[in-house]
Amino acid sequence: MTREDTLPTRPMPKAPTTKVDFNSLKAPSGYVPGLGRGAAGFTTRSDIGPARAGGLDALKGGAPGSKGGGDNEEAVLDDTKFDEFMGNDAGVFAATGEYDEDDKEADAVWESVDNFMDERRREAREKRLKEELERYRAENPKITEQFADLKRKLSDVSYEEWEAIPEIGDYTIKKQRRMERFAPVPDSLLARAAAEASGSAGNLAKSLDPNSGLASVGGGLNGLTTPMGGATSTVSDLTAIGTGRGTVLGLKLDRMADSVTGQTVVDPKGYLTDLKSIKISTDAEISDIKKARHLLKSVIQTNPRHAPGWIAAARLEEVAGKLADARKLIMQGCELCPNSEDIWLEAARLQTPDNAKALLARGVAQLPESTKLWMAAAKLETDDTAKARVLRKALERIPTSVRLWKAAVELAEEDDARILLSRAVECCPQAVELWLALARLETYENARKVLNNARKAVPTEPAIWITAAKLEEANGAEQGQVDKIVARAIKSLSTNGVVIHRDAWMKEAENAERSTPAPHVFTCRAIVRAVHSLGVDAADLEGTLVADAEEAAKRGSVEAARALYNQALTTFPSQAHIWRQAAQLEKAHGTRAQLDELLRRAVQFCPQAEVLWLMAAKEAWLGGDVDGSRAILARAFAANPDSEQIWLAAFKLEFENNEPERARALLAKARENEAASAYPRVWMKSAIVERELGDVAKERALLEEGIRRFPTFEKFYLMLGQLEQRCGNTDGARVAYRNGLARCPASIPLWRAAARLEEEAAGNVGRARALLEQARLKNPKTDELWLAAIRTEQRAGNEKAADTVLAKALQDCPTSGLLWAEAISMAPRPARRTKATDALKRCDNDPHVVAAVAQLFWADRKVEKARSWFNRAVTLNPNIGDHWAHFYKFECQFGTPEQQAEVSSRCTAAEPHHGERWCRVSKDPRNAHQPVEALLRRTVQDLDTLPPP
Repeated sequence: MTREDTLPTRPMPKAPTTKVDFNSLKAPSGYVPGLGRGAAGFTTRSDIGPARAGGLDALKGGAPGSKGGGDNEEAVLDDTKFDEFMGNDAGVFAATGEYDEDDKEADAVWESVDNFMDERRREAREKRLKEELERYRAENPKITEQFADLKRKLSDVSYEEWEAIPEIGDYTIKKQRRMERFAPVPDSLLARAAAEASGSAGNLAKSLDPNSGLASVGGGLNGLTTPMGGATSTVSDLTAIGTGRGTVLGLKLDRMADSVTGQTVVDPKGYLTDLKSIKISTDAEISDIKKARHLLKSVIQTNPRHAPGWIAAARLEEVAGKLADARKLIMQGCELCPNSEDIWLEAARLQTPDNAKALLARGVAQLPESTKLWMAAAKLETDDTAKARVLRKALERIPTSVRLWKAAVELAEEDDARILLSRAVECCPQAVELWLALARLETYENARKVLNNARKAVPTEPAIWITAAKLEEANGAEQGQVDKIVARAIKSLSTNGVVIHRDAWMKEAENAERSTPAPHVFTCRAIVRAVHSLGVDAADLEGTLVADAEEAAKRGSVEAARALYNQALTTFPSQAHIWRQAAQLEKAHGTRAQLDELLRRAVQFCPQAEVLWLMAAKEAWLGGDVDGSRAILARAFAANPDSEQIWLAAFKLEFENNEPERARALLAKARENEAASAYPRVWMKSAIVERELGDVAKERALLEEGIRRFPTFEKFYLMLGQLEQRCGNTDGARVAYRNGLARCPASIPLWRAAARLEEEAAGNVGRARALLEQARLKNPKTDELWLAAIRTEQRAGNEKAADTVLAKALQDCPTSGLLWAEAISMAPRPARRTKATDALKRCDNDPHVVAAVAQLFWADRKVEKARSWFNRAVTLNPNIGDHWAHFYKFECQFGTPEQQAEVSSRCTAAEPHHGERWCRVSKDPRNAHQPVEALLRRTVQDLDTLPPP
């Protein structure tokens, strides 16, 4: 439908004025084409309101040319007046109206309404914006968030792995910003362009029509040939320019490169240093420098004799990069403040080395008593002879300067140094360093004289006495003579009013032990003996001596610790714990003879201390003296006839040395002893001996007697059940375990053994599962029972049930390292790292979790990390043999023979007793009397062949 279709069919009356072109006018709001002649209206997206209603309202006043139009039909259709049909602005919205206070107030009211509505909607709008922002950030994460997990993994990268990362190539060209670049045009291209321009201009002129208006332009173009007529000269000039440019470039390259080898001779370090020396100051710094310059200028003008002002002004110019101005200012300062050594030193620092020498010469001429100026002048010399010459001149002017004497002695040979020191101690008798240095250079007799003179010159210096003690010890003096010297030192210093500080003298004792080339042990002991109780209350003396000995041992001062323990044992000989700690020190750092001597003295002073007897017997046994160990235990029996520990130690000595008959006789004697028979372990060891000898009936009788005597000792029931299992009597074993559980319901090994019996011997997994559940009811939150249930399901092939039990176990025992380690091993390989992370968050320092993480690194062939974590696991708890076995197996695969031997020796020293596989191997009768090293290797074999118990 076109716009012409909407016009009335009757012709409109002519207006008295100019006819208006309706086609050029804008359609009114709500206008519907064809509505005037009864056509059905329609609306578009741009229309506002219903089309039919708007159209009818527009026709209420009558269409032009209709009846009832009256005089309106004759009215002039003016755009400035309101017309309902045209919808021009008029009335309230007329442009000719004035904006008064009411309009202003109405606008303010409407603005307040808008603000109020906006405030009401603000909370919802901000919430919506926040949600949209969060959703956008979730869908478009930042680069840092995308690589957060990878950055956390960088903490696990070792130093060796960082070093192994190869260096990248020179990618600076690729990284340069792409920008518009301009290159010089080649000479040949310029010449060819000039020739082509000349020829094309002539051809264009020929092709133009003379009658056309372009003839003048063509003439102009043809005129281009005139200046290019000398093309040969232009080309030669361009060639000459290119040649000159190449010559300049060649000179630069020759200056930067070696003409023979072609290698660059530019010093990169010096080049970078020059770049660093360029200081780029900001506007703020320049402003601050100007203010400081103005202030310092006022200072030096107000008080020109003030040297610090000149120094500050010179340093300001140096910082500003104006070294020449700084030198000029400092030289003015030297003229105005010639008696300040600081200004001469500052001036020398700012000058070149040659100028600094001349400047310091002027300075020492002005201030001949200044040690700093003479030392600075000596440092400027590059030759030792010249330095010595300057120092000797200085000593002529300042003979009492210790600093100058020490500098001169350091440059001199040994003979010249001795002569210089002889003169030095005469000029500076209070300088202790000079006396001691002279004593070190002299012979023994002369050194004694020098130290005596030093003691007379400086009677309050402890270092002279200590040096004298070291001198006597180095020349073969006995301990008693050194003790006398130190005692005289304490007495003489106290007489001269010197306060003796115990801690300071203890440090001197440790320094004497560490002195080179040979330690002065006698001096160390003498100092400890002289000052060990100085300033310490009698009530605190024992604790102080033991604490000082422990700290000295930690610092590596073994002799000082040994001397402190000796003083403590001399003062408190009946304290068994001091003997034990001293024995531990000797075992770690001393010889076997020293340890045996100490333990022999210990048992004499503390005959009732069982642990000392046992230590003495064990050390004798480890040293290969079995008879000596028996003798020690015999004396221990005499001193402690009712001691269970001594009875069992005697049994172990015979049993471990393959003397079962002697062990049987010894235990039989113990069972007859009224006091010893009251110990359940005596009966248990008796049953073990019978098991070793193969006497089943005797073993059963001893166990039944032990149960009758000690009905709550769980190991009797456990051993009896194992005996019945070995004999094939499943019912008897079940009865033994049932009786044990009735008497010892808190015994975890009994519950596990009973469940394993039902699982293996009877084949009843359900019964085993029920027993373990009953055990957990009576012993809640026990990780060992949960682990036994998990292993039961695994052996039955119920992997899903095992995972379910594991989940319940972690809920019941969320901090159990044993269960978390099992969870890591049971998890699928991709999920083990995540599981290990969760385990470390729950129990970071648990040895089971640490060992499980080490095995993960082992599987990933991260050798250094695995070794570090294995070492951490065995350090946290060295009593778990399984961890030692895994560590040793790892070293057998990746370590050197030395590393394998180290792990084996550490395991032997630790003597582990726990661990599922370790206990299975160590308690096997076939492995009885085996050393720890052999048990370690067999446990490693168990790791490869058998499943977990």
